[in-house]
Amino acid sequence: QVQLAESGGGSVQAGGSLRLSCVVSGATSSGNCMGWFRQAPGKEREAVAAINRDGWTNYVDSVKGRFTISRDNAKNTLYLQMNSLKPEDTAMYYCARSALITSRVCSTTAENYLYWGQGTQVTVSS
Repeated sequence: QVQLAESGGGSVQAGGSLRLSCVVSGATSSGNCMGWFRQAPGKEREAVAAINRDGWTNYVDSVKGRFTISRDNAKNTLYLQMNSLKPEDTAMYYCARSALITSRVCSTTAENYLYWGQGTQVTVSS
């Protein structure tokens, strides 16, 4: 019974920063891939970033250099530091965990993630 709970969303001006957190409870395992995804109104869910147990990261091009994904395995917590936010970053952000354990770089393909949080809203104004 894996549960994920996001927090840290809010409303900021363009150029500002937010730090999202995701606490994993239940059957925790540090070997799983963890990822952040987002969905804007009227659009499909899209990947943001993923991280494996050793901290190896994988980012989509639109957030490279601005967002940083990290994890604290001891605290069962995933983070997403978002800097230089843009209005197009406005979306509901979801954290997710894969079912498989791997030592390889994690995929950002949503189908690889089984457990999902309920989301936290991020709104960036011009």
